[in-house]
Amino acid sequence: MLIDNHNRSINYLRLAVTDRCNLRCNYCMPSEGINFSKNDKLMTIAELSQVAEILVGQGIDKIRITGGEPFVRKDLMVLLRHLKTLKNLKDISVTTNATLIGPHIDELKSLGIKNINVSLDAIDKNTFERITRRNQYDTVHGNLIRLITEGFNVRINFIVLDGQNEQDILPILELMKHYPVSVRFLEEMPFNGGSKTFQKIKWDYKAILEHIATAYPNYKKLESPKTSTSINYQIEGHKGSFGLIPSFSRTFCGSCNRLRVTATGDVITCLYGKPKANLRDLLRTSNDFAAVEKTILETIGNRAKTGFDAQQEHQGVFENSMTSIGG
Repeated sequence: MLIDNHNRSINYLRLAVTDRCNLRCNYCMPSEGINFSKNDKLMTIAELSQVAEILVGQGIDKIRITGGEPFVRKDLMVLLRHLKTLKNLKDISVTTNATLIGPHIDELKSLGIKNINVSLDAIDKNTFERITRRNQYDTVHGNLIRLITEGFNVRINFIVLDGQNEQDILPILELMKHYPVSVRFLEEMPFNGGSKTFQKIKWDYKAILEHIATAYPNYKKLESPKTSTSINYQIEGHKGSFGLIPSFSRTFCGSCNRLRVTATGDVITCLYGKPKANLRDLLRTSNDFAAVEKTILETIGNRAKTGFDAQQEHQGVFENSMTSIGG
């Protein structure tokens, strides 16, 4: 088991496979996009597999595949097939915008990879297209319904954006009340490639809950794992649940069990912190697994206690786009 310098057990890896995305969500990057990494800077499937194997050997038992948009990468399923062979890996999940997942749903199901997070920041088509700057609503909606009806464990991630989509908070809960889906509302974060800055937000997790309570006063708080980033609730009469993720308020740092590896191999111990090492370079220069293991232990042993502490160490962190740091 990996234990950090604050005595927190690290068993969860967020592994990015690409920094590219086929949407241009306005809270993530400028309309013209960002300077995406060149192909030779991205880790290969073999390198991603090696990193996963090493970390599973060190105690990681949960891997979430992220991007960018993971399914932009045409060889993604090769990696997922390999991950399924790692006997100590208990949970494989994917975060996606659901634009490109359709052709892969059957194989995901046959592999037993059924935990899918769908990024969906609006239930209204016009709002969706205004935020994403793309005409993909019908595709996303169709794939989402298919995932739900075919028995996947679906969680919807909805970032609440002041002046853009707050009017969709209640409608998405109303629409999803008939399905065993968790709708999770996230606070906005200023990881947008430097196109927007802010020091505070209107829609923090408390404001979101107050808004939901105006329409659904009969809700109860659910018990959640200690390491959960979301505070979870059940509305009376709803099949699903909803959660609040204080991603800007950072109330969950004390129990953080996560490690991030970007598509270019950077090790990030906190979303708000700077990269601590690069595994791609280690693998390419020496292919020495022991050196990689040692580097991971060193980075885990030098983590900031909270996201606020990590931010102090990395003043330029908000110049990054979320797609470049692994979602």
